[in-house]
Amino acid sequence: MGTCCSRHSPDPTHHLVLHHGFKIQDSIDVLNKGSSEVRYVAELNRQHGTASIKRHGVDIIRTPTSTLHSSLHGRIVVAVYNYQSREMSDVSFVKGDRMELLDDSEPDWWRVRHLRTSEEGLIPWNFVAEEKSVESEDWFFGKISRKEAEKLLLSEENQRGTYLVRDSEHNPNGFSLSVKDWEGGRGYHVKHYKIKSLDNGGYYIATNQTFSSLPELISAYSKNSLGLCHVLARSCCKPQPQIWDLGPNLRDQWEIDRSEIQLIRKLGHGNFGEVWYGKWRNNIEVAVKTLKQGSMSTQAFLQEASIMKKFRHDRLIALYAVCSKDEPVLIIQEYMCNGSLLDFLRNCDSKYLQFGDLIYIAAQVASGMAYLELKQLIHRDLAARNVLIGENNMAKICDFGLARIIEDDEYCPRQGTRFPVKWTAPEAIVYGRFSIKSDVWSFGILLMELFTYGQVPYPGMHGREVIEQVEHGYRMPKPVSHFIPDDIYRLMLLCWDSDPDKRPTFEFLNHYFEDFTITSEIPYREVSD
Repeated sequence: MGTCCSRHSPDPTHHLVLHHGFKIQDSIDVLNKGSSEVRYVAELNRQHGTASIKRHGVDIIRTPTSTLHSSLHGRIVVAVYNYQSREMSDVSFVKGDRMELLDDSEPDWWRVRHLRTSEEGLIPWNFVAEEKSVESEDWFFGKISRKEAEKLLLSEENQRGTYLVRDSEHNPNGFSLSVKDWEGGRGYHVKHYKIKSLDNGGYYIATNQTFSSLPELISAYSKNSLGLCHVLARSCCKPQPQIWDLGPNLRDQWEIDRSEIQLIRKLGHGNFGEVWYGKWRNNIEVAVKTLKQGSMSTQAFLQEASIMKKFRHDRLIALYAVCSKDEPVLIIQEYMCNGSLLDFLRNCDSKYLQFGDLIYIAAQVASGMAYLELKQLIHRDLAARNVLIGENNMAKICDFGLARIIEDDEYCPRQGTRFPVKWTAPEAIVYGRFSIKSDVWSFGILLMELFTYGQVPYPGMHGREVIEQVEHGYRMPKPVSHFIPDDIYRLMLLCWDSDPDKRPTFEFLNHYFEDFTITSEIPYREVSD
């Protein structure tokens, strides 16, 4: 899928409204740098609503969304995507294939019998859906946000009338219909309609048109607009879901043989070593980090990596495997075709990366950090260089957790000059107090990088000067050379509050950027009754 640019122009007068999540006074135990204490910090009296976090990204460590009966006899699933087997233990299939479910006890890989080939084996659970269920429909996208729906629908390949159905973000039992539309003076945009349920079963958008099922509703609006902005022309192309393991046999054992990795071309040099584009078994695209020799204890890295692999969210880079028996240690992870956000901002043609795209990227990063916040995991090095960009401006956070165990002096303030002070909160620099609130400070710096297309923070100032000036209350001024609405700049200042407890939560930041264009776009009427 090609890159699609959002053309919405947010109203600069859009006001900053503090949601209830911002006022949460979290009690956070900070961590001293170099301490051997566990870093997963308890936040006392947490008031985060799990539903509000769950809507922003999928945590794969959970039970599958499809409701299957405890008795699997005769249960049939249908392939929603194509899948090519990777090992002897899994089964290939193409979209539409039917399979009998034999065992769904594992969260990521189900055992099936292919009804056409009679082959038995494992399949990724999120590539199939129960036969004749709403999840098996091409137009059903499940738990995606409104902003994600808009991004998918506004792809240039989609014509007017392209649509999808998704779970409602505000009504747990409801759905939303999102449709691509066009109007003179406004251009292409997306309209959203609430699909409401009847007490006795069935669904409706307008009360004078009721339907017994969602497929019946979609079928009717595909023949006649019946008051919608446009007849439903075709369903949106559904992105392939994430697979979190290189193969089913590696779901528990993730140390792999070095010979299985082919390093094809060098992508760059990161904080922890070189980064390469490669392939696993000459088949699956991967990114490979080669860790600098002596940069960290192998034992400490393996302990950290085993924890990192358990954190799964669609805005975090997937850690697939490691090669740790010889130097240099290799980290094999998900490949993102457009590289780091920093390079992407600096090298992209600005006409392909509009303001709406920057808001979309900010929302994605906040979503991933809200998940880490919920899991009480501190990143410690959140910056544009540690966010990766894939197709269609998809953003994912990388290197979460590695900063804690790096032994390079870039991450040691006692060594001075190479410590990334421009991204680090004052309490972390001076006292070594890292917390999720110091990550919020870093997010504010990342926002400045984002909206200035990769400009170095605190331009013209060196690290020691930044430390001194920030301690005396200096904050980066609003740039005059780039468009940043006043409310977003005020949000940055909130992230840079000297009191960590007064900084917003990532839950609030996530809601804020998810809702940004909603409150600033021209309102339109729902279907009239």
